[in-house]
Amino acid sequence: MSENNNTTPKSNFIREIIDEDIRTGKYGGRVHTRFPPEPNGYLHIGHAKSICLNFGIARDYNGLCNLRFDDTNPSKEDVEYVESIKEDVRWLGFDWEDREYYASDYFEQLYDYAVQLIKMGKAYVCDLSADEIREYRGTLTEPGKESPYRNRSIEENLDLFERMRKGEFPDGSKTLRAKIDMSSPNLNMRDPVMYRILRATHHRTGDKWCIYPMYDWAHGLCDSIERITHSICTLEFEDHRPLYDWFLDQLGVYHPRQIEFARLNLSYTVMSKRRLLQLVEEGIVNGWDDPRMPTISGLRRRGYTPESIRYFADRVGVAKRENMIDVALLEDSLRDDLNKRAPRAMAVLRPLKVVIINYPDDKVEEMDAINNPEDPSMGSRKVPFTKEIYIERDDFREIPPKKYYRLYPGNEVRLRYAYIIKCVDVIKDPQTGEVVEIHCTYDPETRSGESKSQKKVKATIHWVSARYAIDAEVRLYDRLFNVEDPSGENWKDHINPNSLEVLKNCKLEPCLKNVKPQDRYQFERLGYFCVDYDSTPEHIVFNRTVTLRDTWAKIEKSVQENP
Repeated sequence: MSENNNTTPKSNFIREIIDEDIRTGKYGGRVHTRFPPEPNGYLHIGHAKSICLNFGIARDYNGLCNLRFDDTNPSKEDVEYVESIKEDVRWLGFDWEDREYYASDYFEQLYDYAVQLIKMGKAYVCDLSADEIREYRGTLTEPGKESPYRNRSIEENLDLFERMRKGEFPDGSKTLRAKIDMSSPNLNMRDPVMYRILRATHHRTGDKWCIYPMYDWAHGLCDSIERITHSICTLEFEDHRPLYDWFLDQLGVYHPRQIEFARLNLSYTVMSKRRLLQLVEEGIVNGWDDPRMPTISGLRRRGYTPESIRYFADRVGVAKRENMIDVALLEDSLRDDLNKRAPRAMAVLRPLKVVIINYPDDKVEEMDAINNPEDPSMGSRKVPFTKEIYIERDDFREIPPKKYYRLYPGNEVRLRYAYIIKCVDVIKDPQTGEVVEIHCTYDPETRSGESKSQKKVKATIHWVSARYAIDAEVRLYDRLFNVEDPSGENWKDHINPNSLEVLKNCKLEPCLKNVKPQDRYQFERLGYFCVDYDSTPEHIVFNRTVTLRDTWAKIEKSVQENP
């Protein structure tokens, strides 16, 4: 398993529990965790936190971590999701070795355990419908009512359960329920359903089964079968722990310890699988790996690195209570990582042509540019400089606002790695009045790195040679929602209409000619960008991964001031 950015893991309440269990010799000093995803969707950043936690604990305690798919609901599961989950876990840097398991591996044993509970008088077949079961269940303030089928004989229950398995009854007509306590203050203990009849082809077992175990029944027993020591779950399973313990205690089997931690809630996004599926199915985003999605595949396509996500998970830590994590922390974790590893390049996203009128027509100079100032081992590159170049349209103003130090008529700026230039003329479209070209002069005594001139200017801007520029499409991704907490029934009302802007006529310096999907760069002054999967040598496509700094507050302010 790969190491995280930090070599010393943070202490937390889960590690304190494990430390105490090791000290007392519980589980013989072993540490064995598991990551148990449901193969009914793509993993998201919240799952990444759980992956890092479970595999990280196993790594740090010289233990083991299983990958186990909770494939107990074939109506929503697909092998596509299984493969995507495995890809995501591997990409994050973790290896389950030969410990790939499925709840379906244990269907026969789970059935036998259920028969054992029936023989003990602790489970019964119930004919109530799903709605009736909810009605009989009671509320937080009122006890439930016992099912009229609760006191069937053991023999009748065994016969009916076997016939359920054989497919003699319609879907939803019967369930197997645990016989616990309908007056329990914990609603999960009020005779929970263990099996339901569901005719659906399973992606591994086909049509062998028409009854499938519920999560609460399968979860603890799968942990027990695999000899898990610490079953680490998110906080919503805290109220399910008494049931987890009850099943294991009644059967007298090996008993892991369930520990709950707060799930990851990230600002400006949604984490519900149901809502993420809606975004995909309604075409609001372009699939599960859309770079605006919080899915691991979406983050990967956007340009996130596995190291940055592991670093983020470590910075977030493990809490006992729910809280909202600012997405800016995730973005900052990425910047911190890419700043060290991403080579620099110059790109002009909204080009404006500049003609340097006193520069020789056919002359080409090669300017030395540093590939990454944070890593001298990455060396430098040559950037061609010619009479005609492109600059960012935002780097020129015909009438500059106050404290605008970039290019405007009569002003001088330095071109990154090159010369100081001065704007001397502005060419406009005669019909629209739009600036289409600017004319400048350059000072040959001000070449970067060789300058003998004492001339100082207040701004340095980037550029690309017009003769050698490479055309590209650049997709500017931003946050999918424009409020911090897009919850509630009207959550789709908060979708950011400006979460994607596609720029078709971008100009790149020639060092980017042979880029491949997933190559990452810092475009100087603009942010970090990643080559998209759609990119080809004939049509290069970059995604904006993250800006150089958090500009969201500025964007919001601008929108408010200019509605």
